[in-house]
Amino acid sequence: MKKAKKLLAVFLAAIMCFTMAAVALAGTENGSYTVSNPYADIDWSTVKQYKTALHSHTNASDGDPTLKESVQRHADTGFDIVATTDHGTVNYTWETVNENKFIHEMLSLIGRTEGELEYLGANGTFSNGISYSYAKAENGDDYLSLSNGKQILRLPYGIEQNALSANAHVNSWFTDYHDNSLTTYEDAISSIDRLGGICVINHPGEYTKARYELRAADAYNEKNAAYRYYINKYAYLLDKYDGCLGIDMNSKGDNRTRFDRILWDKLLTRFSAKGKNVYAIASSDAHQLNVIDTGFTMLLMNGLTSSEARKALENGTFFAASHCIGNPEELREIAAALKEFYGETATYEKVKATVDELDTRLADIESGKLAADSSLSVTYLVLEDGFSTADTFPAVGSVEIDETNDTITLNTSDALIVRWISDGKLIATTKADDAVLDLNEYADRLGNYVRAEVFGEGGILYTQAFLLNAEDNAAANGGKSEKFFDFGFIDCLFAIFKNWIDILGRKLARVC
Repeated sequence: MKKAKKLLAVFLAAIMCFTMAAVALAGTENGSYTVSNPYADIDWSTVKQYKTALHSHTNASDGDPTLKESVQRHADTGFDIVATTDHGTVNYTWETVNENKFIHEMLSLIGRTEGELEYLGANGTFSNGISYSYAKAENGDDYLSLSNGKQILRLPYGIEQNALSANAHVNSWFTDYHDNSLTTYEDAISSIDRLGGICVINHPGEYTKARYELRAADAYNEKNAAYRYYINKYAYLLDKYDGCLGIDMNSKGDNRTRFDRILWDKLLTRFSAKGKNVYAIASSDAHQLNVIDTGFTMLLMNGLTSSEARKALENGTFFAASHCIGNPEELREIAAALKEFYGETATYEKVKATVDELDTRLADIESGKLAADSSLSVTYLVLEDGFSTADTFPAVGSVEIDETNDTITLNTSDALIVRWISDGKLIATTKADDAVLDLNEYADRLGNYVRAEVFGEGGILYTQAFLLNAEDNAAANGGKSEKFFDFGFIDCLFAIFKNWIDILGRKLARVC
């Protein structure tokens, strides 16, 4: 009897395994995925890619450079489009003085800004000897035309909102709006949306205090009530206001934002399940001249106009890009891939040296040799001198989607590896000259989206997310919105309090 039972159990187990295997194979047949490609309407044979600064500061608020110095530096580093986004100060022009006197005087009182405001005038000469003219074209856009043949578009109405708030910063463009009072995320975003502008949430790790975490596993961990609240908060704002496109997830030296790709993936996981996308930009958030080229966004446009720029931002037809990577886990994975594919090259050695230095610093913090509260603000860089000084930067020349064979292909240049991420997990790494992701091969690891990170000697470039079976997900879950109660300013105070409690806890743990 026992023997019969054992035989029956083996038989049933075999049947179950066969059935499960059949289901798995059926679920990964070619053509089983539909891919929503944000770049689907791009004609790669004619489109141009414009290097864009979406976030920069001058001494009209708390930046060091004058407007003229800032524009010259942007021109010298190859920018085609520049938005001047001073705190609480709508940018109307580069020709004459453009300031919010209240904000400028408030910042002057606390020593955050100094020097005379210097603007471009209708024409003039930069300190490098290049002359220029600045004028409004027939299409209504403002252009800076340089004697070396370069032309730069000024993005209209750039501003960093919530100047007096505790890091609840929002960058907006294309609408004439500001509020000098204490305002929340929703105050700014709702007004921008109502007036027809567009915006993104700046460096969220500053607000959530994720910048102070030592390990990626702790940043935006939803077991933590505070992080769960902040993720819900951002999801609520992005769901409610179409004018809010997404977040800035790599800015300046990637110190504050080094874990904000985790937040981006958390948001993408939620929204892709409803058939919706969340876009991400990169920027320099430059307050000093030497920071201006650390991060930027490449807009894919058919011409250098503000209407084309807005269209690219709204449709997700752009790439975020940065010379800096501050996330230790990302750097460790990149170093391992470089060694696997190319051996111990100079680029591998530089990235590995950064990882080794970072590991030493983290160990010293955790052992008490370094003070956590002073060492957490150190920026971890891809390469030397604040950012990569390579002559080239990775680029994507085209994106190909083959829904018959379920593949996504990136045609890249000046790149070494491509990292493919889904639901916040690295699912594959490919060489850049063979950047093909077979969705069926990774079916058991895929969520409802996949995005790519293209790494080269010059830095890293991020695609927007490719949604998988978005129409089906929208039909099943698109109407669902989670309930959320926003505590406004109270949550900022809570985050600050929590941060200092955590630091105190770590110090007490070392003493004990």
